[in-house]
Amino acid sequence: MGEVLIAGTTSLLICCFLSPRFIAFLRVREFGQHIREEGPEGHHAKAGTPTMGGIIIFSAIAVPFLVLAHDDSRALAVFGVMIACALLGFADDYVKLTQRRSLGLRARTKIVVTIAISVALWLAATEVADLPSTLRLRVIDAQIPLGIFYPALVCLVVAGTTSAVNLTDGLDGLAAGCCAIVLLAYIGITFVTTGQRELAILAGCLVGACVGFLWFNAFPATIFMGDTGSLGLGGAIAGMAVMTRTEVLLLVLGGIFVLEALSVLIQVFAFQSFGKRVFRMAPIHHHFELMAWSETKIILRFWIVAAACAAIGFTIYQQSIPTARSCRPGVVQLSRGCR
Repeated sequence: MGEVLIAGTTSLLICCFLSPRFIAFLRVREFGQHIREEGPEGHHAKAGTPTMGGIIIFSAIAVPFLVLAHDDSRALAVFGVMIACALLGFADDYVKLTQRRSLGLRARTKIVVTIAISVALWLAATEVADLPSTLRLRVIDAQIPLGIFYPALVCLVVAGTTSAVNLTDGLDGLAAGCCAIVLLAYIGITFVTTGQRELAILAGCLVGACVGFLWFNAFPATIFMGDTGSLGLGGAIAGMAVMTRTEVLLLVLGGIFVLEALSVLIQVFAFQSFGKRVFRMAPIHHHFELMAWSETKIILRFWIVAAACAAIGFTIYQQSIPTARSCRPGVVQLSRGCR
């Protein structure tokens, strides 16, 4: 546990140390956020705030992880997915900044790259980490063999998580705080319950970097993480889910992200089908903004919901782990049977 704490603290300190210099650099280069015209009116005051803070987040993660972690296929796979998704986000941010508009890469380009990243994660999980191609249902303690459909599941997890985290990144500190909470649960899952040291170190680095970034990203933010940060953090969470076989449980662990994504799907479906809007604006945090909730009130309450979801998910995971207790001298009971 000591190495996890050291990794997290180191990431936090690196993020706190580098961020002021990076913010000053971005301001000199005029790399500021472009705000969509259709967004909440209050957000237009944030135009020009330095973005691409994800570069600092992943720099702070990479150093302690590569120093402290040993050669572990699962951890390296998650790290690779995280960096690949962050690079996709960086390309998207760069297009936005150079072309001075709120839209970046084409949707087709993002989809193709996301599928390629998902295929790489699937190969790492099945061929390198030797994980079974099954869907684990921890609530009822069952497994569903997926066979050739397992790559589709991995793709759905990666695409869904990265998109959901990206949608959540709409208020100062909202995405960073929610990601830190979900990844804190993954520290418990990887270290406390399964003893996967390297994955726990990586999760610790992610939590530390998110908390360190919050020092500058909390309301009122002096820097935004941009798609570089949101896609990279989403990729890290998706990788953690695949490597710990918590793809279904991620719906509970990352419940706040599910709510954000569902609000957009419901809004689009309702408008296209019935010409009406369910929410005043989607994602749902904008709905509460238009109800005159303060930004800090929304953020804090969403963090509370994220913490509750992560706690419930971790409890479900812990209850699904076989517990060792004695049956008779020389025999150990695992789950429901004695061996």
